[in-house]
Amino acid sequence: MKYGESSFDIIYLLFAIISGIIILTRAKVKKEKYMGIAVLLLGCGDAFHLIPRVLNYFTDWDMTAFLGIGKFITSITMTFFYVLLYFILSKHYDEEYSRPLRCLVFGMAVLRVVLCMFPQNGWIQNRSDMTWGIIRNIPFVILGAVICYLFYKKRDAGKDLRFMWVYILFSFLFYIPVAVGAGLVPMLGMLMLPKTICYILMIVTFLKLVMKSH
Repeated sequence: MKYGESSFDIIYLLFAIISGIIILTRAKVKKEKYMGIAVLLLGCGDAFHLIPRVLNYFTDWDMTAFLGIGKFITSITMTFFYVLLYFILSKHYDEEYSRPLRCLVFGMAVLRVVLCMFPQNGWIQNRSDMTWGIIRNIPFVILGAVICYLFYKKRDAGKDLRFMWVYILFSFLFYIPVAVGAGLVPMLGMLMLPKTICYILMIVTFLKLVMKSH
């Protein structure tokens, strides 16, 4: 399993980072720049968690702190990723959303980051606490649900981003059991594989959109 998972993780990271660079170098309008930044942030953020995970399989080093801190960094970068999705959505469909909705999006993102800062999360010890796993993910799930709903409302407004809501929805359906219960049931961690596939599909969507516009 370690060879298959490690190969998948490395291929995913290379694909995400290279795709982000390609999108940024080809970007001409603001929404395309947001896409490039979002993809690059996704790849670089996940690298902090996945590289220690791969090393943990093949070395005798104590990767406990690196794995925990990597999860912390990924938690933060994923939050910013969804905020960038909000900006991409707004720019792509040229829609200015209401102030309460903007406050909800940014408020949930800030709350998520603040909750991740609490020492009770046990990042350095790489300790999976179910209670704090639930607490810190409540605003993140709300943020994701809002973005998912906004993309869902625009699903018939053009085919470029019409499936984004599906990828977001399933990424959260795979992520929530891992975030909440992986500490008690380690096998739930396998759900990160289909979750990552959802992100790959998002990246492909952005790549196709940018390539088509040039």
